[in-house]
Amino acid sequence: MADDIIVSRDDWSLHRKGYLDQTRHKEKVEEVIKQQMGDLIVDESIILSDGKKNTKIPMRSLEEFRFRYDFNKKNHTGQGTKKMVPGEIMGRDQAKGKGAAGSGAGEEPGEDIYEAEVTYEDLANILFEELKLPNLDDKKRPLIAHDRPEFNDVRKKGLMANVDKKRTLIESIKRQAFSLQQNKEARLRITPEDLRFKTWETRPNFETNAVILAMMDTSGSMGQFEKYIARTFFFWMVRFLRLKYENVEIRFLAHHTEAKEVTEEEFFTRGESGGTRCSSVYQYALDLIEREYPPAHYNIYPVHFTDGDNIGSDNSRALSLMNRLVEVSQVVGYGEILRTHYSSTLMSTLKRITDPKLRLVTIRDRNEVYVALKTVFS
Repeated sequence: MADDIIVSRDDWSLHRKGYLDQTRHKEKVEEVIKQQMGDLIVDESIILSDGKKNTKIPMRSLEEFRFRYDFNKKNHTGQGTKKMVPGEIMGRDQAKGKGAAGSGAGEEPGEDIYEAEVTYEDLANILFEELKLPNLDDKKRPLIAHDRPEFNDVRKKGLMANVDKKRTLIESIKRQAFSLQQNKEARLRITPEDLRFKTWETRPNFETNAVILAMMDTSGSMGQFEKYIARTFFFWMVRFLRLKYENVEIRFLAHHTEAKEVTEEEFFTRGESGGTRCSSVYQYALDLIEREYPPAHYNIYPVHFTDGDNIGSDNSRALSLMNRLVEVSQVVGYGEILRTHYSSTLMSTLKRITDPKLRLVTIRDRNEVYVALKTVFS
């Protein structure tokens, strides 16, 4: 009688499984990340550590496929006639015994749950797949282009720093092809006549220009929740832009009753006090565009987040200035962070603008930051 082979549970780790199982595991983790993205991107362990710490997500353990005995059928033979598709469930175990929902303690084992560690890079790669700068016009060129060397020819003379190794080897092989075939021990030798050098011409390099105007309300009405949500939105926005686009400028504007430009560090750390006059930051943005970013040459994206607690007498001026911003921009994002089910008077006022380039979002819960990102950058 042959000896039984016992495989311990410890041997079921993914390290001992094949490539397909590892691929399936990776896909499962990505699927769970997408399902929980709304909660994951507002995780304080990532935001407050500036993306340097990881977070963990619970997910079901991935077991090997196996057949289970059907306890409810007496006849256990037969042939199926239905055409199955990948991923379809063939059957469910009906032998629940005790332990069904609401029936008290059970006898059947439950599903294994473990925590998968998720890095900032994991989140960023999956999140940024869905984001892009909308209405990007690649015909808008910078006023001054920088020169870029372009290799376009190969010559027999030149600087050693510009030697084309691949073409040099090809020339050497061509020259010695016959002797190498006759003598297998012969060594490939490179002589001066084999050397080939790359040459180039300098051509102007034109890239699409874009500027993002990050505008945040820092008035006294912005509480801890409102500040955290606004900073979380801009945290992911800044990283998305810097990862996916090379030639994008980001300017940071803060406002209460008055607006000013601040550094990136100040934008994410400082708070102010006083009242709220949103028109101040819209006027500041328009002045900045007029001085430095002519719409004929720049894709312009102003994005403003506030709690909507604006001085009532300022709403009409804010509406007029927002109309002008929409006219010169590719897309304008306006977001309100509210703890109630009522919209602000400013949001109601801005809804009069029917241009689809104005994208309005309201965030009442932490996990709605994800929806806001996709609404503005899609």
